[in-house]
Amino acid sequence: MSSSSNRPPLEGVTVVEIGVFMAGPFATLQLADLGARVIKVETPGSGDQTRTVGPFIEGESSAFMRLNRNKESVEIDLKSAEGAARLRALLAQADVLVENLRPGALARMGFGYDDLKDEFPGLVYASASGWGQDGPLAANAGLDIMAQARSGLMSITGFPDGEPVKLGVPVADLSCALYVTIAVLAALRERDRSGLGQAIDVSLFESAVSLAVWEAGSYYATGQVAKPQGSAHQASAPYQAVATSDGYVTIGANTQRNWARFCVALGLDELVEDERFLTPTQRMENRGALIARIEDDFRGRTVAEVVALLDEAGVPAAPINTFPQVFADEHLHARDFFWSAPHPTAGAVEQLGSPMRLSRTPVVRGAAGPVLGADTDAVLGGLGASAAAGAGAGSTGADRAEGDQ
Repeated sequence: MSSSSNRPPLEGVTVVEIGVFMAGPFATLQLADLGARVIKVETPGSGDQTRTVGPFIEGESSAFMRLNRNKESVEIDLKSAEGAARLRALLAQADVLVENLRPGALARMGFGYDDLKDEFPGLVYASASGWGQDGPLAANAGLDIMAQARSGLMSITGFPDGEPVKLGVPVADLSCALYVTIAVLAALRERDRSGLGQAIDVSLFESAVSLAVWEAGSYYATGQVAKPQGSAHQASAPYQAVATSDGYVTIGANTQRNWARFCVALGLDELVEDERFLTPTQRMENRGALIARIEDDFRGRTVAEVVALLDEAGVPAAPINTFPQVFADEHLHARDFFWSAPHPTAGAVEQLGSPMRLSRTPVVRGAAGPVLGADTDAVLGGLGASAAAGAGAGSTGADRAEGDQ
């Protein structure tokens, strides 16, 4: 399980996941990487809807096998009396429950936090949802793009006077998941003192709004409403993507020291004395002219040349890579970021590494996301005869199919 003889930091913590798509499973992925035992409860016969998302490797979803690595899959029909007994048996041994169904879906099956807190007083019960467990929007369907839209993120993404643009990754889902992870770790730490679990409520909406640090700073100070800026920063220049002869490079000459170094490294000494660009405020006010002048110079240079010059000068710069370039990146491979996880049917499945690096207790590098129900017998068999008498079948999973938030 680990490349070190030291125990993973969350070894001994058991997590039950009732999750679909992204927010819940990505949160438990972090906990599993840190050594928690994550038991993924799935609807018999269908499982997490991510299993249906292609492309597929030997019939298994490529995305699912990465999003659900280091987990065990157990099929339980939560709508049957037998399934309810099995889940209760699991929770009796669990430290954490993570779920991202519609608010109220588990409560309708008798598994809301209020239903469980007296029976399992030490249970940390974490819920991820589109809009939160209460409030006017709570019952509404909510996916990543809706949270990006309502949070304001889409109003500042894209180019001036362009149509609204969603961020390229599901940032509301992913940030919500990371907040769930942080909250679970905090609740476990507090439980060490009090002995008590608690409910955790994290929404995609609030997670996305929490990212608007610069935009809130501007609005609350001046009333100024942020607008799309393309790749440019809201408050610094030059800090954006700039065209070269063979592609784009990002530059970050956002301090006086870096600005001077930037100009010297590229032989643009005259810009240092240009009255339009003397201070950060002036460079922002005259950003259009500034970027036009820089691009005039960059048209005679390649991405590699610009990055090499600025790296040597200590000025932040980077190429805009495609994902094939990312997956072949020399730095990432030197740091052993990518690794292969075994899977019983798909073989070796390449994984994106965890960015969490702990010096004594490294993250777990175990197996790729499991085959549906692969661990049902083993997990339920350890809970006693009443819980282990077969997986049950026939649940349509209606509440689950309503989905991720």
